[in-house]
Amino acid sequence: MSSVPADGIFSDAMIEGLVAAGSVTVAQPLAKGQIQPASLDLRLGKRCWRMRASFLPGKDGQVMDRIAAYSLHEIDLENGAVLETGCVYLAEVQEGLALPEDIAASANPKSSTGRLDVFTRVIVDGASAFDTVPAGYRGPVYAEISPRTFPVLVRRGSRLSQIRFRRGQPRIDDAALRALHARTRLVDREEALIQDGITFSVDLSGFDDKGLVGYRGKRHTGVVDVDRVGGYPLAEFWEPIHLTGRREMVLDPNEFYILASKEAVHVPPDHAAEMVPFDPMMGEFRVHYAGFFDPGFGHAAAGGAGARGVLEVRSRDVPFIIEDGQVVGRLIYERMAEVPRVLYGAGLSSNYQAQGLKLSKHFRA
Repeated sequence: MSSVPADGIFSDAMIEGLVAAGSVTVAQPLAKGQIQPASLDLRLGKRCWRMRASFLPGKDGQVMDRIAAYSLHEIDLENGAVLETGCVYLAEVQEGLALPEDIAASANPKSSTGRLDVFTRVIVDGASAFDTVPAGYRGPVYAEISPRTFPVLVRRGSRLSQIRFRRGQPRIDDAALRALHARTRLVDREEALIQDGITFSVDLSGFDDKGLVGYRGKRHTGVVDVDRVGGYPLAEFWEPIHLTGRREMVLDPNEFYILASKEAVHVPPDHAAEMVPFDPMMGEFRVHYAGFFDPGFGHAAAGGAGARGVLEVRSRDVPFIIEDGQVVGRLIYERMAEVPRVLYGAGLSSNYQAQGLKLSKHFRA
């Protein structure tokens, strides 16, 4: 008698099974490290288009039809191309999908993508929402890319987004979240504020003896190659922000900031987490681009012992004052269908395990 597949987020081994079964189609064999504990990195394909504007295809709509109608020109990514700030691009993704009727998926930018202020979203045929793939979807996948602060160099095979697969409704409610926090501390305080997820706040108390609280992205910089690790001096791209006296700062419109959460976050091996949009009533700013937290993030056995959440912050249309300890977002937790074979940070060369205030992997001090 065959067992009934468990509901939950798919593990690394289960994602390998999707590839083997043809539910995830690949133009060429998967790259080393492409499968993460609870997600699959998506690789850019050969073709990319500069678009007049962002769009959603809508019910029964085809992405290629919109490309034919609204693209300005086609770009060959085989040998790399620079994507300029303030422009909207759409790129093929090498991985396609032929999902079973009981499996859906969602996507998010990779952490390093968000920390570069590259606004990246996944769309599929018939989509009425970004980063959402309905159960049973069969067809191609595309990545919308819009650099906001730095121009970026990308190429065929660059990995800007990641996708999670799920069966059923694995998100746990607040009651289960409280029980999980009591059993295995999710943030480094005994009394967690749990309201439609676990809330977290911004740390403006200072990360060194000079009052460093974050970084502001510089304008008119050089190009960042998204596949080059540790290749760029911090000072050429970022302005450090130091606070003395009052623990508050003004977020200027159209500026990009890297800050950190006051709480150290822990994701136990049998769960995955996601940073979700804040309530607009909490302030006129956007607090994240990249939202996936893998099983084992901040987990002591995987080398973490808690890790701060890095906040990718952009104010909206007006200057906004943000204060130390102000609630800026929330994490939801979802059950894994099975525990991954390898946790985040455990032998994966993970860039952000046990992190504090940390820029993307591209920059060196």
